[in-house]
Amino acid sequence: MSRALRHALAALFWVAVWQIVAMAVGQGILLASPVDTLRRLAELVQTGDFWRSVLFTLGHILAGYALACAAGIALAALAARYAAVGDLLSPLLSAMRSVPVASFVIAALIWVPSRRLSLLIVAVIVLPVVYAGTLDGLRQIDPKLTEMARVFRMSRRNRLRCVALPALLPSLTSALSVAMGLAWKSGVAAEVIGIPGGSIGERLYKAKVYLATPDLFAWTLTIVLVSAACTRALRAGLRWGQALLAKGNY
Repeated sequence: MSRALRHALAALFWVAVWQIVAMAVGQGILLASPVDTLRRLAELVQTGDFWRSVLFTLGHILAGYALACAAGIALAALAARYAAVGDLLSPLLSAMRSVPVASFVIAALIWVPSRRLSLLIVAVIVLPVVYAGTLDGLRQIDPKLTEMARVFRMSRRNRLRCVALPALLPSLTSALSVAMGLAWKSGVAAEVIGIPGGSIGERLYKAKVYLATPDLFAWTLTIVLVSAACTRALRAGLRWGQALLAKGNY
Protein backbone atom coordinates (compact mmCIF):
# COMPACT_ATOMS: atom_id res chain seq x y z
CA MET A 1 0.00 0.00 0.00
CA SER A 2 1.43 3.36 -1.03
CA ARG A 3 2.00 6.16 1.42
CA ALA A 4 -0.50 8.42 -0.36
CA LEU A 5 -3.19 5.74 -0.12
CA ARG A 6 -2.52 5.24 3.59
CA HIS A 7 -2.86 8.97 4.19
CA ALA A 8 -6.10 9.08 2.20
CA LEU A 9 -7.56 6.17 4.17
CA ALA A 10 -6.54 7.81 7.46
CA ALA A 11 -8.24 11.04 6.39
CA LEU A 12 -11.40 9.16 5.40
CA PHE A 13 -11.41 7.43 8.78
CA TRP A 14 -11.41 10.72 10.67
CA VAL A 15 -14.04 12.22 8.37
CA ALA A 16 -16.20 9.18 9.14
CA VAL A 17 -15.62 9.71 12.87
CA TRP A 18 -16.58 13.37 12.45
CA GLN A 19 -19.78 12.36 10.63
CA ILE A 20 -20.71 9.79 13.29
CA VAL A 21 -20.15 12.25 16.13
CA ALA A 22 -22.16 14.94 14.33
CA MET A 23 -25.04 12.47 13.85
CA ALA A 24 -24.84 11.46 17.51
CA VAL A 25 -24.96 15.10 18.65
CA GLY A 26 -27.83 15.76 16.27
CA GLN A 27 -27.52 19.54 16.60
CA GLY A 28 -26.00 21.33 13.62
CA ILE A 29 -25.59 24.49 15.68
CA LEU A 30 -23.19 22.62 17.97
CA LEU A 31 -21.32 20.51 15.41
CA ALA A 32 -21.74 20.75 11.66
CA SER A 33 -21.33 17.47 9.81
CA PRO A 34 -18.88 16.99 6.92
CA VAL A 35 -21.83 16.90 4.52
CA ASP A 36 -23.21 20.21 5.82
CA THR A 37 -19.74 21.75 5.75
CA LEU A 38 -19.08 20.72 2.14
CA ARG A 39 -22.56 21.82 1.08
CA ARG A 40 -22.03 25.25 2.61
CA LEU A 41 -18.54 25.52 1.10
CA ALA A 42 -19.97 24.69 -2.32
CA GLU A 43 -22.42 27.56 -1.88
CA LEU A 44 -19.74 29.98 -0.74
CA VAL A 45 -17.33 29.33 -3.60
CA GLN A 46 -19.99 30.53 -6.03
CA THR A 47 -19.94 34.02 -4.55
CA GLY A 48 -17.58 36.86 -5.30
CA ASP A 49 -17.28 37.77 -1.61
CA PHE A 50 -15.76 34.37 -0.89
CA TRP A 51 -12.94 34.81 -3.38
CA ARG A 52 -12.33 38.43 -2.36
CA SER A 53 -11.93 37.32 1.27
CA VAL A 54 -9.59 34.50 0.31
CA LEU A 55 -7.45 36.79 -1.84
CA PHE A 56 -7.37 39.50 0.85
CA THR A 57 -6.12 37.11 3.53
CA LEU A 58 -3.81 35.24 1.14
CA GLY A 59 -2.17 38.46 -0.04
CA HIS A 60 -1.56 39.83 3.45
CA ILE A 61 -0.25 36.55 4.86
CA LEU A 62 2.11 35.93 1.93
CA ALA A 63 3.35 39.52 2.07
CA GLY A 64 4.13 39.18 5.78
CA TYR A 65 5.75 35.80 5.16
CA ALA A 66 7.97 37.13 2.37
CA LEU A 67 9.00 40.15 4.45
CA ALA A 68 9.88 37.93 7.43
CA CYS A 69 11.85 35.49 5.27
CA ALA A 70 13.92 38.27 3.71
CA ALA A 71 14.60 39.88 7.09
CA GLY A 72 15.28 36.57 8.84
CA ILE A 73 17.81 35.40 6.24
CA ALA A 74 19.58 38.77 6.14
CA LEU A 75 19.81 39.02 9.94
CA ALA A 76 21.02 35.43 10.24
CA ALA A 77 23.76 36.10 7.69
CA LEU A 78 24.89 39.09 9.74
CA ALA A 79 24.75 37.10 12.99
CA ALA A 80 26.80 34.28 11.46
CA ARG A 81 29.45 36.75 10.36
CA TYR A 82 29.44 39.00 13.43
CA ALA A 83 28.89 37.35 16.83
CA ALA A 84 27.94 40.70 18.38
CA VAL A 85 24.91 40.91 16.06
CA GLY A 86 23.71 37.49 17.22
CA ASP A 87 24.15 38.47 20.87
CA LEU A 88 22.23 41.69 20.30
CA LEU A 89 19.33 39.97 18.52
CA SER A 90 19.03 37.00 20.87
CA PRO A 91 16.88 38.65 23.61
CA LEU A 92 14.55 40.27 21.07
CA LEU A 93 13.98 37.07 19.09
CA SER A 94 13.49 35.06 22.28
CA ALA A 95 10.77 37.51 23.30
CA MET A 96 9.15 37.29 19.86
CA ARG A 97 9.02 33.49 20.18
CA SER A 98 7.65 33.56 23.73
CA VAL A 99 5.02 36.33 23.72
CA PRO A 100 1.51 35.01 22.83
CA VAL A 101 0.08 35.97 19.45
CA ALA A 102 -2.91 37.63 21.13
CA SER A 103 -0.60 39.99 23.04
CA PHE A 104 1.16 41.02 19.83
CA VAL A 105 -2.19 41.56 18.11
CA ILE A 106 -3.65 43.74 20.85
CA ALA A 107 -0.48 45.83 21.08
CA ALA A 108 -0.20 46.15 17.29
CA LEU A 109 -3.80 47.40 17.00
CA ILE A 110 -2.65 50.57 18.76
CA TRP A 111 -0.13 51.30 16.01
CA VAL A 112 -1.43 49.86 12.75
CA PRO A 113 -4.85 49.74 11.05
CA SER A 114 -6.67 46.41 11.27
CA ARG A 115 -6.34 45.86 7.50
CA ARG A 116 -2.54 45.65 7.87
CA LEU A 117 -2.59 43.73 11.13
CA SER A 118 -2.22 40.20 9.74
CA LEU A 119 0.78 41.23 7.62
CA LEU A 120 2.59 42.58 10.68
CA ILE A 121 1.72 39.65 12.95
CA VAL A 122 2.79 37.07 10.38
CA ALA A 123 6.12 38.88 9.97
CA VAL A 124 6.66 38.93 13.74
CA ILE A 125 5.84 35.23 14.17
CA VAL A 126 7.70 33.93 11.12
CA LEU A 127 10.92 35.96 11.44
CA PRO A 128 12.39 34.11 14.47
CA VAL A 129 11.71 30.72 12.85
CA VAL A 130 13.42 31.64 9.57
CA TYR A 131 16.27 33.36 11.43
CA ALA A 132 16.95 30.29 13.59
CA GLY A 133 16.80 27.89 10.63
CA THR A 134 19.09 30.03 8.51
CA LEU A 135 21.59 30.59 11.31
CA ASP A 136 21.68 26.88 12.12
CA GLY A 137 22.32 26.08 8.45
CA LEU A 138 25.08 28.66 8.16
CA ARG A 139 26.79 27.20 11.20
CA GLN A 140 26.79 23.79 9.50
CA ILE A 141 29.13 25.05 6.79
CA ASP A 142 32.47 23.30 7.20
CA PRO A 143 35.17 25.96 7.70
CA LYS A 144 37.72 23.57 6.19
CA LEU A 145 35.75 23.48 2.95
CA THR A 146 35.49 27.25 3.00
CA GLU A 147 39.23 27.55 3.47
CA MET A 148 39.89 25.05 0.69
CA ALA A 149 37.63 27.04 -1.64
CA ARG A 150 39.69 30.13 -0.92
CA VAL A 151 42.98 28.30 -1.48
CA PHE A 152 41.83 27.06 -4.88
CA ARG A 153 40.42 30.51 -5.66
CA MET A 154 36.91 29.35 -6.40
CA SER A 155 34.59 32.06 -7.60
CA ARG A 156 31.96 33.42 -5.19
CA ARG A 157 29.27 31.76 -7.26
CA ASN A 158 30.90 28.34 -7.04
CA ARG A 159 31.61 28.77 -3.34
CA LEU A 160 27.96 29.56 -2.79
CA ARG A 161 26.79 26.62 -4.93
CA CYS A 162 29.26 23.99 -3.78
CA VAL A 163 29.98 24.92 -0.15
CA ALA A 164 27.37 27.21 1.40
CA LEU A 165 24.02 26.15 -0.07
CA PRO A 166 24.38 22.36 0.43
CA ALA A 167 24.91 22.97 4.15
CA LEU A 168 22.30 25.69 4.44
CA LEU A 169 19.36 24.31 2.45
CA PRO A 170 18.23 21.36 4.64
CA SER A 171 17.80 23.52 7.72
CA LEU A 172 16.38 26.48 5.81
CA THR A 173 13.90 24.30 3.90
CA SER A 174 12.56 22.84 7.13
CA ALA A 175 12.26 26.29 8.71
CA LEU A 176 10.43 27.75 5.70
CA SER A 177 7.91 24.89 5.66
CA VAL A 178 7.19 25.18 9.38
CA ALA A 179 6.96 28.96 9.10
CA MET A 180 4.30 28.73 6.38
CA GLY A 181 1.95 26.84 8.68
CA LEU A 182 2.62 29.30 11.51
CA ALA A 183 1.96 32.19 9.12
CA TRP A 184 -1.57 31.00 8.41
CA LYS A 185 -2.36 30.23 12.05
CA SER A 186 -1.11 33.57 13.32
CA GLY A 187 -2.44 35.59 10.38
CA VAL A 188 -6.00 34.31 10.65
CA ALA A 189 -5.90 34.63 14.46
CA ALA A 190 -4.91 38.29 14.02
CA GLU A 191 -7.82 38.83 11.63
CA VAL A 192 -10.30 37.25 14.03
CA ILE A 193 -9.19 39.70 16.74
CA GLY A 194 -8.76 42.78 14.53
CA ILE A 195 -11.77 41.96 12.29
CA PRO A 196 -10.57 43.74 9.11
CA GLY A 197 -13.41 44.05 6.61
CA GLY A 198 -13.40 41.55 3.77
CA SER A 199 -11.04 39.05 5.40
CA ILE A 200 -11.43 35.38 6.27
CA GLY A 201 -11.01 36.34 9.93
CA GLU A 202 -14.04 38.60 9.68
CA ARG A 203 -16.08 35.75 8.15
CA LEU A 204 -15.07 33.46 11.02
CA TYR A 205 -16.00 36.09 13.59
CA LYS A 206 -19.41 36.68 12.04
CA ALA A 207 -20.05 32.94 11.85
CA LYS A 208 -19.38 32.72 15.58
CA VAL A 209 -21.56 35.74 16.42
CA TYR A 210 -24.53 34.45 14.38
CA LEU A 211 -24.00 30.81 15.44
CA ALA A 212 -23.62 29.84 11.77
CA THR A 213 -21.69 26.63 12.51
CA PRO A 214 -21.65 25.33 8.91
CA ASP A 215 -20.13 28.66 7.84
CA LEU A 216 -17.54 28.41 10.60
CA PHE A 217 -16.53 24.91 9.52
CA ALA A 218 -16.60 25.82 5.81
CA TRP A 219 -14.27 28.78 6.33
CA THR A 220 -12.01 26.69 8.54
CA LEU A 221 -11.81 24.04 5.82
CA THR A 222 -10.97 26.80 3.34
CA ILE A 223 -8.08 27.93 5.56
CA VAL A 224 -6.76 24.38 5.79
CA LEU A 225 -6.95 23.85 2.03
CA VAL A 226 -5.36 27.17 1.07
CA SER A 227 -2.63 26.77 3.71
CA ALA A 228 -1.88 23.25 2.44
CA ALA A 229 -1.74 24.53 -1.14
CA CYS A 230 0.73 27.27 -0.14
CA THR A 231 2.92 24.76 1.69
CA ARG A 232 2.89 22.38 -1.28
CA ALA A 233 3.77 25.19 -3.67
CA LEU A 234 6.61 26.28 -1.38
CA ARG A 235 8.04 22.76 -1.15
CA ALA A 236 7.75 22.31 -4.91
CA GLY A 237 9.62 25.57 -5.44
CA LEU A 238 12.34 24.54 -3.00
CA ARG A 239 12.73 21.15 -4.71
CA TRP A 240 12.99 22.90 -8.06
CA GLY A 241 15.64 25.22 -6.67
CA GLN A 242 17.61 22.31 -5.23
CA ALA A 243 17.44 20.50 -8.58
CA LEU A 244 18.82 23.57 -10.32
CA LEU A 245 21.55 23.80 -7.71
CA ALA A 246 22.51 20.17 -8.24
CA LYS A 247 22.77 20.75 -12.00
CA GLY A 248 24.51 24.08 -11.63
CA ASN A 249 21.93 25.73 -13.91
CA TYR A 250 21.31 29.09 -12.28
